[in-house]
Amino acid sequence: MITQRERQILHWIENNPLISQQELAEKAGITRSSVAVHISNLMKKGLIRGKGYILQRDPYAVVVGGANIDIGGKPFRALIPKDSNPGRVTLSSGGVGRNIAVNLAQLGVGVKFITALGDDAYAAQLADGCRKAGLDLSESLTVPGGATSTYLYLTDDAGDMELAVNDMEIYEKLTPEYLKTKADLIENAALCILDTNLTAETVRYLAENIHCPLFCDPVSVAKAGKISGLLGHLHTLKPNLLEAELLSGVKIKDDRSLEQAAEILLETGLERVFLSLGTRGVYCADHSESFRLPCFPSSAVNATGVGDSFLAAVAWGWIQGLSLRECAEAGLAAASVCIESPQTVSPKLNRESLLNRLNASKNTGCKYHSEL
Repeated sequence: MITQRERQILHWIENNPLISQQELAEKAGITRSSVAVHISNLMKKGLIRGKGYILQRDPYAVVVGGANIDIGGKPFRALIPKDSNPGRVTLSSGGVGRNIAVNLAQLGVGVKFITALGDDAYAAQLADGCRKAGLDLSESLTVPGGATSTYLYLTDDAGDMELAVNDMEIYEKLTPEYLKTKADLIENAALCILDTNLTAETVRYLAENIHCPLFCDPVSVAKAGKISGLLGHLHTLKPNLLEAELLSGVKIKDDRSLEQAAEILLETGLERVFLSLGTRGVYCADHSESFRLPCFPSSAVNATGVGDSFLAAVAWGWIQGLSLRECAEAGLAAASVCIESPQTVSPKLNRESLLNRLNASKNTGCKYHSEL
């Protein structure tokens, strides 16, 4: 049965299929998030298939998160403190959100990337790389006079990090007020992926006000606390062991505690959990099944960015309508491609290489075809 409010909203949409949710909210005298709920109900009832502005040929994903320049230094010999050390300095593009977005685009998904950039040379480099990768940056924020997010690190001669400084204050400009102007774009995406480089207030806004499926990478133990108390608003979570311990309150020391942690996370209302076990694979769980899958065979070169490729492939799989197991296998296949590259995002990861890796692996019991 259609309610009076739903009938009213349906009438306005019929008169103007391009009307925005904010305009509907103003007409009805209610919040935009309430309008989103009414529209979702109308779609479930089969009364509307979508407003004019969301009708498009292919689904798209929105990624809201960090994009930064990584500057790294590695000495040729043992590091001498408080001195100038001969070595090699590298500069590359990074950021969890950016990495996920690029991986997802390489898998053939249309991606709208929302981040915050300064107006400096680093911003130009990041933006150019994102656009070449096929990302739509038109909804991102440029901060006049702002410093683009930068991560500066120094390793020892073996490559293990000694110290680092991150300058990520620009993400404070990516406020709930700014994202409210992008709400309709995000709401009508196939899914939205967020990382916790965003401020706690912005993470809370997205979790509480966006109703399309939300996928989240907690990024680190230090930042994972931003989604504590909000897990029930998320669809899919990809934590590592330490992040899962923090969010579940369970010390993971064996298989039983691992299962218990996943159960507690799902009890919040989460739909799916992919708990990274590092070299031991991934533990997957939803409300009907749970299992552990080992890593795909690979020749490890660089582990940086592997988790980002995993989540991108999981999101790709979900858009394709794949099962929990199939999504996990897609993630593991992508990770096995990524870890073999010296770059954070492997240029070899694409739809074809992913499907080839899936078909070649002994970990999967079924064939994956290009029509997926």
